[in-house]
Amino acid sequence: MTEQTDESPLRTMIVDDEPLAVERLQVICSRIDALSVVGTANDGACALRLIGDLRPDLVLLDMTMPEVDGLSVARKLAKLDRPPAVIFVTAHDHFAVDAFDLDAIDYVLKPVAPERLERAVERAMARRGEKSGDSGKWLKELWVPHRSELVRVDVAQISRIDAERDYVRLHVDGRNYLLLQTIAGLEKRLDPAEFIRIHRSTILRKDHIRGLRHDGLGVWSAELQDGDALRIGRTYLAKVKAMAGR
Repeated sequence: MTEQTDESPLRTMIVDDEPLAVERLQVICSRIDALSVVGTANDGACALRLIGDLRPDLVLLDMTMPEVDGLSVARKLAKLDRPPAVIFVTAHDHFAVDAFDLDAIDYVLKPVAPERLERAVERAMARRGEKSGDSGKWLKELWVPHRSELVRVDVAQISRIDAERDYVRLHVDGRNYLLLQTIAGLEKRLDPAEFIRIHRSTILRKDHIRGLRHDGLGVWSAELQDGDALRIGRTYLAKVKAMAGR
């Protein structure tokens, strides 16, 4: 197989159970220089077999297919050592939360507009560039549902993350967004040089911490730049003190 570089076209597979939808995507992809279609599949089971053989960089994946649907395919791909990027292409907008919980690149609604797919491909190219560098293992952005749209959240702008059962609340420049994700799962994807967990329910951006305060009886709090003070859980206290050189 030819060695891939950050500038090489993304080896792309199209997966959709509607032949006309596959044909339309092939036409659109042929006009995007960053893409090279290497195969197509009309069902999830066939897609998984071909992905194993062809090893594409990107999969344009229909969400609703008989038997093995798009979400099931994406979950299996996520378990691979080097999974392809996934852009969901679907006629339904109510699967967005599930899609982004699987770290999909984007969620494009049918009928697919060429310029909309191009923007999604640009994100896929940017993701490949991140993964080729040392910092690529850490999360750089999140796409979160907000009202009737999806909002891009730059991880660098997140000051605080609070756990709320199976969700996390992201605090970003005076706004907050709710994301279907466990705090433990999100913690693994955040750069520990930038974020620290201070409690089972709280992760903070390190530069948002103004100082540490001893409240007596072994209880410590983190004082934040906005004036709030949050209690530090005993399990996390040693790690937080180590951050401060104590």
